[in-house]
Amino acid sequence: MSRSTEFRATSTHPVDAVFAAMVDRQILADRLAVMGGPGAGILEYEKVGDGAKYRVKHGIDAQHLPGVVKTVVGNEGIQIERDETWTRAGDGYDGTVGVALPGLPARASGAMRLSPTPGGSELVVRVEVSVNVPIIGGKIEETVGREIVRLLEMETDYTLSRL
Repeated sequence: MSRSTEFRATSTHPVDAVFAAMVDRQILADRLAVMGGPGAGILEYEKVGDGAKYRVKHGIDAQHLPGVVKTVVGNEGIQIERDETWTRAGDGYDGTVGVALPGLPARASGAMRLSPTPGGSELVVRVEVSVNVPIIGGKIEETVGREIVRLLEMETDYTLSRL
């Protein structure tokens, strides 16, 4: 079983400026320090041609987890590892994202597109969340999907505030 989630954000900034801020190592490190949770940081980072590839870690303290998620993880917090790869594609950028929760029966993966618009740029992220837990897996997928959108909203706001 899996669940799809989509996130969209627009900006008045041009696509190249938004992309540069999104993959800037210092902005990424600062963003993780502000909102990444316990143990957050950059695990790997590489500029690749006109793109970038990186792996980051987020931490979520158990007190901030929804009850349905706590039924699986208990009173321990969770660690999330996220891989992103971005490449130049025409007049914008295409990306892939993979999310792993080490030790948990959950994962997410998806595609991202940063495109120019007449007034600036638009970021679209589509993610498929899969939780392999009988009976309550669908509820956890729904909760994780909402949390992904909330996290992407905060990250996007933070990154755009740095432009």
